[in-house]
Amino acid sequence: MSELEAEIKRLIVTALKLEDLAPEDIGTEEPLFGDGLGLDSIDGLELGIALRKTYGLKIETANEELRQHFATVAALARFVAANRGVA
Repeated sequence: MSELEAEIKRLIVTALKLEDLAPEDIGTEEPLFGDGLGLDSIDGLELGIALRKTYGLKIETANEELRQHFATVAALARFVAANRGVA
């Protein structure tokens, strides 16, 4: 697991106040929404805000491409690495 993936896992736990979950409990390839971690659309919005603040991302309105970036921690890490500081 990369350091960026570990940072994102910590961000998910803190930003979404998932106190019963340790960052290490989140699988890098585990789906974040639905049957995986179980996040919902409100969690997605809150996570998007946290990612914007932390990494200076510019996140446009939700579309299928953005949903794919938010699918797993690994996908988010690739998105952050490619787009940090772009805003």
